[in-house]
Amino acid sequence: MKMRTRRARGWTAHPKRRTPPGAPPGIIAVDPLAHKPQIEVFAYGPDQVEQLSIPDPSQLSTLLGKFPVLWVNVEGLGDADVLQTIGDLFGLHPLAMEDVVNLHQRPKIEEYGDHLFIVTHMVSYLEDRLDSEQLCLFLGQNFVITFQEEKPGDCLKAVRQRLLGGRKAIRGANADFLAYSILDAVADHYFPVLERYGERLQEYESAAMSESDHRIMAGIQDMKMDLLSLRRLLWPLRDLLNTLLRDDFPAIQKETQVYLRDCYDHSIQALDLIEMYREAAASVMELYLSNLNHQMSQVMKVLTTIATIFIPITFVAGVYGMNFNPQSSPLNMPELNWAWGYPFALLIMATIVVIMLLFFRRKKWL
Repeated sequence: MKMRTRRARGWTAHPKRRTPPGAPPGIIAVDPLAHKPQIEVFAYGPDQVEQLSIPDPSQLSTLLGKFPVLWVNVEGLGDADVLQTIGDLFGLHPLAMEDVVNLHQRPKIEEYGDHLFIVTHMVSYLEDRLDSEQLCLFLGQNFVITFQEEKPGDCLKAVRQRLLGGRKAIRGANADFLAYSILDAVADHYFPVLERYGERLQEYESAAMSESDHRIMAGIQDMKMDLLSLRRLLWPLRDLLNTLLRDDFPAIQKETQVYLRDCYDHSIQALDLIEMYREAAASVMELYLSNLNHQMSQVMKVLTTIATIFIPITFVAGVYGMNFNPQSSPLNMPELNWAWGYPFALLIMATIVVIMLLFFRRKKWL
């Protein structure tokens, strides 16, 4: 089995808020090390679709009102002016724009007048480690705007292909169906990630029965921590979808709620898988510890047997090691002057060993 190196965990892995305490609300404080925004636009309707790369966010104003639905996807959060321009152009609330650049937000949904603000997380499994990326989504009457970090790939490739492929279900619907499609892609992408953890769990279960490498315990512990992180991301996503189903939002049509119900079911199924894998990981940990204790008991059994056999042998050797002078008395170990005294002592020791081994075998201790 290929062992995985345990990853260091600590509080330094969590980013800090860059907004100073007491700062006015709605300040977009970007990370100076973040990538510059790259803007991708899908402008579409039932009979047409255009995929554009916009270098200047002010050019988005020329697309407003020309297409039934406008999807603006921004990758990279390293330019406050670009983000502010997009926010002003679409009338996005400043508090929501402040949350866009503060990563690792808890998945949530907030209503700001005529548009919704949704925060969720896309997950992936790269290089034997769990990775997550915050995705912020704004839903208006005729637009969807998504903000994400610039990381290699995302889980929205299928949505783009459906738009470019001319699927009537998505191109003939309103912006809320596009928002559902994005949330559904995010929720469904948990399943391939969980499948990888299921494969790793089977590997650890097989190794726990035959190996006693300490890296097995470290790997299982890392898996339990990753599953806990997935649960912390998916649980509020389920609540978010439930809120979209339960409450009435002007931006969500009744027809779209039917699809959101299916997405909600997917999130519940993923949560059930996470709980099942967490219980299985705990069982594998117990199996590994039980196997380790069994191996230790076998070692102790062998050592105890050896020590028990040597106790009478040591007694015989101790008796023959006493400093008695046989010339002083015929009772002072006369066998010391016997020609066969030494072989006789060895024969006694060998006989004791054989008798004890036969006794242990009869008792099924060996």
